[in-house]
Amino acid sequence: MKNIDYVWLSAVGALLYSRLVSARLPKGKWRLISVAPVLFIFAILPLYIRSAFITALTAFFLTWLASFKLLLFSFDLGPLYSDPPKSLPVFIAVATLPFTLAAAPRKPPKLPLYLAAEIPIAALMISLLFEYRRNLHPFTVMLLYCCLLFLMIEILVGLSSKLVWALLGVELQPPSDEPYLAASLREFWGRRWNLTVNSILREAVFLPVRSAAAALVGGQAAAMIGVLASFLVSGLMHELLFWYLTPAAKPSWEMTWFFVLHGVCVVAEFAGKGKWRLPWFLTVAFVIGTSFWLFFPPVMRNGADVRVIEEIRFAGELFINFLFCT
Repeated sequence: MKNIDYVWLSAVGALLYSRLVSARLPKGKWRLISVAPVLFIFAILPLYIRSAFITALTAFFLTWLASFKLLLFSFDLGPLYSDPPKSLPVFIAVATLPFTLAAAPRKPPKLPLYLAAEIPIAALMISLLFEYRRNLHPFTVMLLYCCLLFLMIEILVGLSSKLVWALLGVELQPPSDEPYLAASLREFWGRRWNLTVNSILREAVFLPVRSAAAALVGGQAAAMIGVLASFLVSGLMHELLFWYLTPAAKPSWEMTWFFVLHGVCVVAEFAGKGKWRLPWFLTVAFVIGTSFWLFFPPVMRNGADVRVIEEIRFAGELFINFLFCT
Protein backbone atom coordinates (compact mmCIF):
# COMPACT_ATOMS: atom_id res chain seq x y z
CA MET A 1 0.00 0.00 0.00
CA LYS A 2 2.90 2.36 0.70
CA ASN A 3 4.22 1.80 -2.81
CA ILE A 4 0.78 2.44 -4.30
CA ASP A 5 0.47 5.69 -2.32
CA TYR A 6 3.93 6.75 -3.44
CA VAL A 7 3.18 6.00 -7.09
CA TRP A 8 -0.12 7.88 -7.24
CA LEU A 9 1.13 10.84 -5.19
CA SER A 10 4.03 11.06 -7.64
CA ALA A 11 1.56 11.00 -10.52
CA VAL A 12 -0.53 13.79 -9.00
CA GLY A 13 2.65 15.83 -8.42
CA ALA A 14 3.69 15.34 -12.04
CA LEU A 15 0.27 16.50 -13.22
CA LEU A 16 0.42 19.54 -10.94
CA TYR A 17 3.65 20.45 -12.69
CA SER A 18 2.02 19.89 -16.11
CA ARG A 19 -0.94 22.12 -15.26
CA LEU A 20 0.96 24.90 -13.49
CA VAL A 21 4.21 24.97 -15.51
CA SER A 22 3.85 23.22 -18.87
CA ALA A 23 0.48 24.81 -19.59
CA ARG A 24 2.06 28.27 -19.44
CA LEU A 25 4.47 27.47 -22.29
CA PRO A 26 3.49 27.94 -25.93
CA LYS A 27 2.06 24.87 -27.62
CA GLY A 28 4.37 22.72 -29.69
CA LYS A 29 8.04 21.97 -29.18
CA TRP A 30 8.64 23.73 -25.85
CA ARG A 31 5.56 22.38 -24.12
CA LEU A 32 6.34 18.89 -25.43
CA ILE A 33 9.88 19.13 -24.04
CA SER A 34 8.50 20.28 -20.69
CA VAL A 35 6.17 17.27 -20.35
CA ALA A 36 8.85 14.75 -21.44
CA PRO A 37 9.97 14.17 -17.78
CA VAL A 38 6.34 13.48 -16.84
CA LEU A 39 6.07 10.90 -19.63
CA PHE A 40 9.23 9.23 -18.30
CA ILE A 41 7.82 9.19 -14.75
CA PHE A 42 4.57 7.65 -15.99
CA ALA A 43 6.57 5.00 -17.84
CA ILE A 44 8.48 3.82 -14.74
CA LEU A 45 5.82 4.18 -12.02
CA PRO A 46 4.18 0.76 -12.69
CA LEU A 47 7.52 -0.90 -11.95
CA TYR A 48 7.27 0.19 -8.30
CA ILE A 49 4.02 -1.72 -7.63
CA ARG A 50 4.02 -5.39 -6.65
CA SER A 51 0.32 -6.05 -7.17
CA ALA A 52 -0.37 -7.39 -10.67
CA PHE A 53 -3.87 -5.89 -10.81
CA ILE A 54 -2.81 -2.44 -9.58
CA THR A 55 0.21 -2.55 -11.89
CA ALA A 56 -2.09 -3.18 -14.86
CA LEU A 57 -4.44 -0.36 -13.82
CA THR A 58 -1.58 2.08 -13.26
CA ALA A 59 0.01 1.23 -16.61
CA PHE A 60 -3.35 1.61 -18.36
CA PHE A 61 -4.38 4.83 -16.62
CA LEU A 62 -0.99 6.61 -16.53
CA THR A 63 1.54 5.04 -18.90
CA TRP A 64 -0.96 4.77 -21.73
CA LEU A 65 -3.97 7.09 -21.42
CA ALA A 66 -2.51 9.95 -19.36
CA SER A 67 0.69 10.00 -21.45
CA PHE A 68 -1.26 10.18 -24.70
CA LYS A 69 -3.47 12.93 -23.27
CA LEU A 70 -0.36 14.94 -22.32
CA LEU A 71 1.11 14.46 -25.79
CA LEU A 72 -2.09 15.88 -27.28
CA PHE A 73 -2.14 18.66 -24.69
CA SER A 74 1.33 19.73 -25.86
CA PHE A 75 -0.32 20.83 -29.11
CA ASP A 76 -3.57 22.26 -27.62
CA LEU A 77 -5.46 19.09 -28.52
CA GLY A 78 -7.23 16.31 -26.67
CA PRO A 79 -9.35 16.16 -23.53
CA LEU A 80 -6.89 18.12 -21.33
CA TYR A 81 -7.03 21.23 -23.50
CA SER A 82 -9.81 23.79 -23.21
CA ASP A 83 -10.27 27.53 -23.52
CA PRO A 84 -10.49 28.80 -20.81
CA PRO A 85 -8.11 26.26 -19.18
CA LYS A 86 -9.54 23.54 -16.97
CA SER A 87 -9.35 23.99 -13.21
CA LEU A 88 -6.67 21.99 -11.42
CA PRO A 89 -9.04 19.30 -10.00
CA VAL A 90 -10.71 18.81 -13.38
CA PHE A 91 -7.33 18.67 -15.16
CA ILE A 92 -6.06 15.93 -12.80
CA ALA A 93 -9.34 13.98 -13.00
CA VAL A 94 -9.41 14.08 -16.81
CA ALA A 95 -5.73 13.08 -16.98
CA THR A 96 -5.83 10.16 -14.56
CA LEU A 97 -9.28 8.61 -15.03
CA PRO A 98 -10.44 6.65 -18.10
CA PHE A 99 -13.49 8.53 -19.28
CA THR A 100 -14.62 10.63 -22.23
CA LEU A 101 -17.01 13.57 -22.18
CA ALA A 102 -20.38 12.73 -23.69
CA ALA A 103 -20.87 14.03 -27.23
CA ALA A 104 -24.56 13.14 -27.40
CA PRO A 105 -27.34 11.94 -25.06
CA ARG A 106 -27.03 8.29 -24.10
CA LYS A 107 -29.37 5.85 -25.78
CA PRO A 108 -30.88 3.06 -23.67
CA PRO A 109 -29.04 -0.26 -24.18
CA LYS A 110 -30.82 -3.20 -25.78
CA LEU A 111 -29.40 -5.48 -23.08
CA PRO A 112 -29.95 -3.72 -19.72
CA LEU A 113 -26.51 -4.21 -18.18
CA TYR A 114 -25.68 -1.61 -15.54
CA LEU A 115 -23.17 -1.45 -12.72
CA ALA A 116 -25.68 -2.98 -10.30
CA ALA A 117 -25.74 -6.10 -12.49
CA GLU A 118 -22.20 -6.03 -13.86
CA ILE A 119 -20.44 -6.06 -10.48
CA PRO A 120 -22.19 -9.20 -9.14
CA ILE A 121 -21.72 -11.01 -12.47
CA ALA A 122 -18.01 -10.15 -12.49
CA ALA A 123 -17.70 -11.26 -8.85
CA LEU A 124 -19.36 -14.59 -9.69
CA MET A 125 -16.99 -15.18 -12.62
CA ILE A 126 -13.94 -14.33 -10.51
CA SER A 127 -15.07 -16.76 -7.79
CA LEU A 128 -15.67 -19.46 -10.41
CA LEU A 129 -12.20 -18.97 -11.89
CA PHE A 130 -10.59 -18.80 -8.47
CA GLU A 131 -12.18 -22.04 -7.25
CA TYR A 132 -12.42 -24.19 -10.37
CA ARG A 133 -9.99 -22.85 -12.97
CA ARG A 134 -7.81 -25.99 -12.91
CA ASN A 135 -10.85 -28.17 -13.64
CA LEU A 136 -12.12 -26.08 -16.55
CA HIS A 137 -11.20 -26.55 -20.20
CA PRO A 138 -8.81 -23.82 -21.44
CA PHE A 139 -11.40 -22.65 -23.98
CA THR A 140 -13.97 -22.25 -21.18
CA VAL A 141 -11.42 -20.27 -19.16
CA MET A 142 -10.68 -17.97 -22.11
CA LEU A 143 -14.40 -17.48 -22.79
CA LEU A 144 -14.84 -16.41 -19.17
CA TYR A 145 -11.84 -14.10 -19.60
CA CYS A 146 -13.50 -12.47 -22.63
CA CYS A 147 -16.65 -11.76 -20.61
CA LEU A 148 -14.65 -10.66 -17.58
CA LEU A 149 -12.48 -8.29 -19.62
CA PHE A 150 -15.58 -6.59 -20.99
CA LEU A 151 -17.14 -6.36 -17.52
CA MET A 152 -13.96 -5.03 -15.87
CA ILE A 153 -13.65 -2.25 -18.45
CA GLU A 154 -17.33 -1.42 -18.00
CA ILE A 155 -16.98 -1.38 -14.20
CA LEU A 156 -13.72 0.60 -14.04
CA VAL A 157 -14.80 3.25 -16.53
CA GLY A 158 -18.33 3.28 -15.12
CA LEU A 159 -17.12 3.88 -11.57
CA SER A 160 -14.76 6.60 -12.80
CA SER A 161 -17.67 8.24 -14.61
CA LYS A 162 -19.87 8.08 -11.50
CA LEU A 163 -17.10 9.66 -9.40
CA VAL A 164 -16.52 12.48 -11.88
CA TRP A 165 -20.24 13.10 -12.28
CA ALA A 166 -20.66 13.30 -8.48
CA LEU A 167 -17.70 15.65 -8.00
CA LEU A 168 -17.90 17.79 -11.12
CA GLY A 169 -21.41 17.32 -12.48
CA VAL A 170 -20.11 16.41 -15.95
CA GLU A 171 -22.01 13.98 -18.18
CA LEU A 172 -19.69 11.30 -19.51
CA GLN A 173 -19.69 8.82 -22.36
CA PRO A 174 -20.45 5.17 -21.49
CA PRO A 175 -17.44 2.80 -21.45
CA SER A 176 -18.69 0.79 -24.43
CA ASP A 177 -21.73 0.59 -26.66
CA GLU A 178 -22.79 -3.06 -26.50
CA PRO A 179 -19.89 -4.47 -28.57
CA TYR A 180 -21.54 -7.90 -28.61
CA LEU A 181 -24.08 -6.45 -31.10
CA ALA A 182 -21.49 -5.22 -33.63
CA ALA A 183 -22.27 -6.26 -37.22
CA SER A 184 -18.71 -5.71 -38.48
CA LEU A 185 -15.19 -5.39 -37.14
CA ARG A 186 -15.18 -1.76 -38.23
CA GLU A 187 -18.28 -1.16 -36.09
CA PHE A 188 -16.88 -3.23 -33.18
CA TRP A 189 -13.57 -1.37 -32.92
CA GLY A 190 -14.67 2.02 -34.23
CA ARG A 191 -17.98 2.64 -32.48
CA ARG A 192 -18.62 0.04 -29.79
CA TRP A 193 -15.57 -1.33 -27.95
CA ASN A 194 -13.79 0.66 -25.19
CA LEU A 195 -14.81 4.13 -26.37
CA THR A 196 -12.28 5.89 -24.11
CA VAL A 197 -9.28 4.21 -25.76
CA ASN A 198 -10.96 4.60 -29.15
CA SER A 199 -11.21 8.37 -28.67
CA ILE A 200 -7.57 8.73 -27.57
CA LEU A 201 -6.21 6.60 -30.44
CA ARG A 202 -8.26 8.55 -32.93
CA GLU A 203 -6.84 11.91 -31.82
CA ALA A 204 -3.29 10.80 -31.01
CA VAL A 205 -2.64 8.34 -33.86
CA PHE A 206 -5.30 8.09 -36.56
CA LEU A 207 -5.82 11.79 -37.34
CA PRO A 208 -2.14 12.85 -37.45
CA VAL A 209 -1.10 9.76 -39.46
CA ARG A 210 -3.96 10.25 -41.90
CA SER A 211 -3.09 13.92 -42.27
CA ALA A 212 0.60 13.15 -42.90
CA ALA A 213 -0.17 10.38 -45.39
CA ALA A 214 -2.88 12.28 -47.29
CA ALA A 215 -0.36 14.42 -49.17
CA LEU A 216 1.41 11.31 -50.44
CA VAL A 217 -1.25 8.69 -51.19
CA GLY A 218 -4.64 10.42 -51.21
CA GLY A 219 -7.54 10.53 -48.79
CA GLN A 220 -8.87 6.96 -48.80
CA ALA A 221 -5.46 5.28 -48.68
CA ALA A 222 -4.36 7.73 -45.98
CA ALA A 223 -7.35 6.73 -43.85
CA MET A 224 -6.40 3.07 -44.22
CA ILE A 225 -2.83 3.82 -43.18
CA GLY A 226 -4.19 5.72 -40.17
CA VAL A 227 -6.32 2.71 -39.19
CA LEU A 228 -3.34 0.34 -39.44
CA ALA A 229 -1.18 2.72 -37.41
CA SER A 230 -3.86 2.94 -34.70
CA PHE A 231 -4.10 -0.84 -34.38
CA LEU A 232 -0.32 -1.19 -34.37
CA VAL A 233 0.05 1.37 -31.56
CA SER A 234 -2.76 -0.31 -29.62
CA GLY A 235 -1.01 -3.65 -29.98
CA LEU A 236 2.31 -2.25 -28.80
CA MET A 237 0.68 -0.59 -25.80
CA HIS A 238 -1.05 -3.84 -24.83
CA GLU A 239 2.31 -5.59 -25.17
CA LEU A 240 3.86 -2.98 -22.87
CA LEU A 241 1.07 -3.36 -20.30
CA PHE A 242 1.58 -7.11 -20.27
CA TRP A 243 5.37 -6.67 -19.93
CA TYR A 244 4.84 -4.67 -16.74
CA LEU A 245 3.13 -7.76 -15.29
CA THR A 246 5.88 -10.17 -16.33
CA PRO A 247 9.06 -8.13 -16.90
CA ALA A 248 11.27 -11.24 -16.79
CA ALA A 249 9.42 -12.90 -19.68
CA LYS A 250 10.59 -12.41 -23.26
CA PRO A 251 7.89 -10.65 -25.35
CA SER A 252 6.12 -13.01 -27.73
CA TRP A 253 4.45 -10.17 -29.70
CA GLU A 254 1.25 -12.22 -29.97
CA MET A 255 -0.85 -9.35 -28.65
CA THR A 256 0.65 -7.01 -31.23
CA TRP A 257 -0.16 -9.48 -33.99
CA PHE A 258 -3.71 -9.77 -32.67
CA PHE A 259 -4.29 -6.05 -33.20
CA VAL A 260 -2.39 -5.95 -36.50
CA LEU A 261 -4.59 -8.80 -37.80
CA HIS A 262 -7.73 -6.93 -36.79
CA GLY A 263 -6.38 -3.73 -38.32
CA VAL A 264 -5.85 -5.51 -41.65
CA CYS A 265 -9.37 -6.97 -41.48
CA VAL A 266 -10.89 -3.54 -40.72
CA VAL A 267 -9.01 -2.06 -43.69
CA ALA A 268 -10.32 -4.90 -45.88
CA GLU A 269 -13.86 -4.10 -44.74
CA PHE A 270 -13.21 -0.42 -45.44
CA ALA A 271 -11.93 -1.22 -48.94
CA GLY A 272 -14.95 -3.44 -49.58
CA LYS A 273 -17.25 -0.50 -48.73
CA GLY A 274 -19.54 -2.59 -46.56
CA LYS A 275 -19.97 -5.46 -49.05
CA TRP A 276 -18.38 -7.93 -46.58
CA ARG A 277 -20.63 -7.06 -43.67
CA LEU A 278 -21.06 -10.11 -41.42
CA PRO A 279 -23.90 -11.15 -39.10
CA TRP A 280 -23.24 -9.92 -35.58
CA PHE A 281 -22.59 -13.39 -34.19
CA LEU A 282 -19.84 -14.05 -36.77
CA THR A 283 -18.17 -10.75 -35.91
CA VAL A 284 -18.19 -11.59 -32.20
CA ALA A 285 -17.05 -15.15 -32.97
CA PHE A 286 -14.09 -13.82 -34.98
CA VAL A 287 -13.05 -11.49 -32.14
CA ILE A 288 -13.33 -14.27 -29.56
CA GLY A 289 -11.62 -16.86 -31.77
CA THR A 290 -8.62 -14.67 -32.56
CA SER A 291 -8.33 -13.69 -28.88
CA PHE A 292 -8.17 -17.40 -28.02
CA TRP A 293 -5.37 -17.74 -30.58
CA LEU A 294 -3.26 -14.62 -29.94
CA PHE A 295 -4.45 -12.45 -27.03
CA PHE A 296 -4.97 -14.69 -24.00
CA PRO A 297 -2.29 -17.41 -24.44
CA PRO A 298 0.68 -15.18 -23.46
CA VAL A 299 -1.22 -14.00 -20.37
CA MET A 300 -2.06 -17.55 -19.31
CA ARG A 301 1.37 -18.89 -20.21
CA ASN A 302 3.09 -16.67 -17.64
CA GLY A 303 0.49 -16.92 -14.87
CA ALA A 304 -0.39 -13.23 -14.85
CA ASP A 305 -4.07 -14.11 -15.12
CA VAL A 306 -3.94 -16.25 -11.97
CA ARG A 307 -2.25 -13.45 -10.01
CA VAL A 308 -4.88 -10.92 -11.06
CA ILE A 309 -7.78 -13.25 -10.22
CA GLU A 310 -6.30 -14.06 -6.80
CA GLU A 311 -5.74 -10.39 -5.99
CA ILE A 312 -9.24 -9.32 -7.01
CA ARG A 313 -10.72 -12.18 -4.99
CA PHE A 314 -8.59 -11.23 -1.98
CA ALA A 315 -9.59 -7.56 -2.26
CA GLY A 316 -13.25 -8.56 -2.49
CA GLU A 317 -12.97 -10.67 0.65
CA LEU A 318 -11.35 -7.77 2.50
CA PHE A 319 -14.14 -5.45 1.40
CA ILE A 320 -16.87 -7.88 2.49
CA ASN A 321 -15.17 -8.42 5.86
CA PHE A 322 -14.90 -4.66 6.29
CA LEU A 323 -18.64 -4.23 5.62
CA PHE A 324 -19.64 -6.91 8.09
CA CYS A 325 -17.16 -5.82 10.75
CA THR A 326 -18.45 -2.25 10.66
